[in-house]
Formats: sequence, structure tokens, C-alpha cells
Amino acid sequence: MRLKNIFIFLTIPALFATGCKKFLDQSVLSNYVPANYFTSDANALLAVNAAYVPLTFTSGASNAIWVLGDVASDDAIKGGNPGDQADFDAIHNFNILPTNSAVEAVWQRYYDGVFKCNVILDGLPASNTAVSDAAKKSAIAQAKFLRAYYYFILTISYGDIPLHLKVETPDELQSPALPQDTIFAQIEKDCLDAIPDLPLPSSLAAADFGRVTRGSALALLAKTYLFHSDLPNHYQLAAQNAQAVEALSYYTLTSLFTDNFNAATKNNKEVIFTVNHISGASPSQGNELNAWFAPRALNGYGFFYPTQDLVNNFEKATNGEPDPRLNYTVAQQGQPYFDSPFDPTWTTTGYVSKKHTQPLSVIPAAIRNDGSLNYEAIRLSDILLVEAEALNESGSSSLALVPLEKVRKRARESYLYDTSLPGFGTVPAGLLPEITTTDQGQLRTIIRNERRSELALEFHRFFDIIRYGSAYANSVLAANSPNFSYDKNKWFPIPQSERDANKKLGK
Repeated sequence: MRLKNIFIFLTIPALFATGCKKFLDQSVLSNYVPANYFTSDANALLAVNAAYVPLTFTSGASNAIWVLGDVASDDAIKGGNPGDQADFDAIHNFNILPTNSAVEAVWQRYYDGVFKCNVILDGLPASNTAVSDAAKKSAIAQAKFLRAYYYFILTISYGDIPLHLKVETPDELQSPALPQDTIFAQIEKDCLDAIPDLPLPSSLAAADFGRVTRGSALALLAKTYLFHSDLPNHYQLAAQNAQAVEALSYYTLTSLFTDNFNAATKNNKEVIFTVNHISGASPSQGNELNAWFAPRALNGYGFFYPTQDLVNNFEKATNGEPDPRLNYTVAQQGQPYFDSPFDPTWTTTGYVSKKHTQPLSVIPAAIRNDGSLNYEAIRLSDILLVEAEALNESGSSSLALVPLEKVRKRARESYLYDTSLPGFGTVPAGLLPEITTTDQGQLRTIIRNERRSELALEFHRFFDIIRYGSAYANSVLAANSPNFSYDKNKWFPIPQSERDANKKLGK
């Protein structure tokens, strides 16, 4: 299976055409007969490929998780012209109505993913003998992981939500929102069910890079346990599953942080779960965020400006030299924007995001919306910091220093691998020193700051802020967004269109 074929758009009449955009389109769902489609290994594979499609950023507007994950946070503002995508500004200002386009878009896209996974799971029961056992196991395991991931994004975004575990009848689709604990429990179950039948990352063929592996499921499980705060021993479980990812003896941090944001090196061993994008494919499989986040002067849309507060989070060496991840992540005055000189008129904050965008020498201005960068949904540094946080919160602060140091060491040693850095070959004195404190409170602050720098502008920040609790959230959000209220805004509203369709959600 070639990499470029993983996101083929499956066009099966009355099966995937409407997905979640018309979640209650009963003419589609009532006519669904799985036996009519799942008649071969090839068809099962096509159905699995379709279930990956909602992950992609072929449209920056319809996959607006970047708005919920970062524009809502203290790391970025919407940018662009004031009246352009006003609903995205409303997210940042916490004037969020249930009709907000970003709120609607994420809900629809990720429930569409759930639907596609349920089609696979319904279509491959034990009684289906038309599909081989090997193909069936692989398809079911991938579908369960993907459903778990879609529900993870949905519940950390919206909290209590409906749970759909099969292709449902019109009456069944009228279902209430269930407690977030129930959603997390299902995510955990799907991951645990998928793990035995997912391939080890070391056994995945190069042509299948981008398919989920056992490491993907273990990593998602670790993150889910970290978020599932009402589960007994959730920190211990998060740490155990993060360590299980490392125990696979496959994943490793790249020597260069930027290898994770370079199309030439995107297929590397730091990647645990990636969303593939291919430039020049038909139908389009390119990453449109390359256009959304690039300056207008370079044929971009000029959205997604990093904030001064984010820039201030990056540590500095004794001589004032910043953490190299700052200039890898953010373009600013005095630093080039890839192969173009930086122009301060591009942005109102003084900064432009570099992650998810590419040089004109790689993706010319004429095809700016067809980028070839992947979105790394989960990478090893994320899971190392999950492990560090979980160990510290469970009382094993000294053990937490080990994964934390791995992340900081890679960042500081950029000077030993990146020839473009000033003073290449020597790490500046005092840059990202090894952390030695085992005071839980102090270490908690350090890990949170480290996570913010390492994963900046990768659409995680707002969900981390909320996970840290009301005191932290109010301290970092309320000052710049006076409309923010933790109790009101920790979850985005269920879209009005869904409430109109599903009467059991209420008004």
C-alpha cells in the first residue's frame, strides 16, 4: 500500500458521501447494508483509508482544531484582516456562540471520522467470511484506534458528548450527551482492544508509513489516562503506558528538532502518529495550513500569529541566546522566514508561525495551499513529557527528571547538529540546564513550561491549560481574555446544528 494512497477519498454512494455533515440523513443510514460492500480485502482496505481522511488539513477551515487548540490559548491569535474569519476571533475572545463556524467544523469533521470507523466495525463481524482474517484484524484494529482518537479530540473539545458505537438508525441517533468519564472509558477500551492487532512500528513497511501502530495506541492511551483525572491511579497508568512506548525500543528523538517540520525528513523515528500530506496529488492531499499560516505577501492567508507571551516562555542562555526551538518555531525581526527575509509588516504581534509552513523553494507561491508537511499528532517528545508529568504528579519526582532531561538535552544540543546556529559546535553556557529539583510544585511548573515550548503551535496548548485546572487557566487566560470563565469555557459549546438535529441534547 503506497503512502500516497492512504488518504484516497472513498466515494461509495449512500455510504460515505454525507458522513457527519448530515449526521441524521436517514435516507443514507437506513439503506446501509454492510454485506453489500465488505466483499473483499481490497474493499476493506479502501474503507480503512477513508477513515483516515478526516484527520487531514486539506482544508484549514473544515479542520479547525488549530483554532480550538491554539487560537483559544495564550500562544496565538487569529491574525489576518479583522473581519476575515470573525468566528475565529470570537474563539480567542471567548465570545463563542453554538453557531461558531470553528466549533461546528471540528464537531462535524471528527464525528465524520467516528462514522467512517463505525462503518468498518459494523461491516466486519466474525460472520463475514469474504474478508480474510488478517485483513479483518488489521482493519478493525485501525478503525478502533482512529475512533478512539476522534473521540479523544471531541471530548477534550466539547466535554460531555453523544457516544455512537455503530451505524445507527434514526431513533438511535437521538441520543443524549454522556459524561466525559464514559467517553474516556470507551477511548481506553478501543485502544486496549486495538493494541494486540496493530503492527509494531519496526515492522511497518515504508510504503505504509502513516498507518497507526501499536506505539500509536499506547501513546494515545497514555495521553487519555493523563486527561482522565477521575480515574483512580490515572497518573500511574499514564506513566506506565508512556514507558511502554519507550519499551518498544523503536522511537527516538531526532537530533534536529526541525526534522519534525521538514518534508524531507518527516518520516522519522520520533513520529508516533502522523497525518500524511502529499503535494501534487489528485484529489488534493496537500496541507492547506501552509497557505493559512504563511504571510499574505508570500501568497498566504496571514493567519495564526504567535504571541509575545509564547515567545517569553522560551528560556535563554547566560549570554541571552534563546532556546533554539524559539527560532525554529517562530519567525521574527532579525531572523529569516525560511528563504525569505522577515518583514515586520506581515504581522500585528511581531511574529509569524514557522511550524506547518514551508519555504518557497519547496512549495512555490502558486501552490501555497498544497503543502507536503505532515501534521505530527503525537510524537515522542510529547509522550516523554506525559511521562514526566505523570511521574511527578504521582509522587515520583526524581524519576520524572529522566524523560524531562531527554527533551531538554535534544533542544540544547541543537548547537551540536545545526550548522546554521551561531557558535555551532558549542552549547551556550546556561542554556536549558539539566533540572535537578525534586520539589513537586517547582517541577510541575518546569514541566508545564517545557511542554509549552516543545509543543508550541501544535494545537495542544488550550487543552493543556484546561487540564491544569481553574487556577492555572484563569491566571494565563483571564488577563488577556476578560470574557474567559473556566466553568463556562473549559469546553466549547455543542454546535446548534447538532442540537437542532438531536433533540435529546436539549436547546
